[in-house]
Amino acid sequence: MNFKEKRLDTAVMYEGHFIRVFKDKVQLPDGSVSEREHIDHPGAVAVLAILENGNLLMERQFRYAPHREFFELPAGKMERDEDMLLTAQRELLEETGYVACKWTHLTTTWPCIGYANERMEYFLAQDLMFQGRKLDDGEFLEVFDLSLVDAMEWIRQGKINDSKTIIGIFWLEKILNGWKSAGQ
Repeated sequence: MNFKEKRLDTAVMYEGHFIRVFKDKVQLPDGSVSEREHIDHPGAVAVLAILENGNLLMERQFRYAPHREFFELPAGKMERDEDMLLTAQRELLEETGYVACKWTHLTTTWPCIGYANERMEYFLAQDLMFQGRKLDDGEFLEVFDLSLVDAMEWIRQGKINDSKTIIGIFWLEKILNGWKSAGQ
C-alpha cells in the first residue's frame, strides 16, 4: 500500500525568523481529505567535540520554550541552504571557542516527525584547538567538559534529558567501543 499523502492546498499560518507554520489540505491514501499542520525548519547540527583529555565539550543554557536550563551538546540551527559541516564548524567556534582539525558526519535524525521537517545532523569533532568564543547577541551559556562515564550517569539520573544530547552521547559510546557509523 502507498502511504503517501498528496498536498491539495497549503496556507502559511505564521512566518518567523527561521520557522514557518503551515496548514495543508491533503488527500489520504484511501482518497479521503484531511488537514495537516506542520512546521518548516531549516535543520540543525549537534557536535560531539572531544577534548585532548577524552572529555566531551558540553553547555549549560536556559531554553525559553520549556522555561528551564539544560545540559547540552554544542548545537545550532542551519541557515537556509547552508552546508551542514559549515554550520557545525560555525556553531562550535561561536559557542565554545574551539575549532576542530578532524570532522566526521555520524548520522541524521528527525526529532519531531509528527509536526516538523527539522533534521538534526550529528558530527564528531576531534583534534580541537581553542581560539576564543564568539557568542551571538543575546546568547548566554556556560561551557564545561564532562567525561563519557559521567555523561552516561547524568542521563541515567535525568540530569541530561535533552534528546539530541542523549542521542549524541549514545552514539559516542558506541563509536568509542569500536562501532563504525556510515560516515566513518
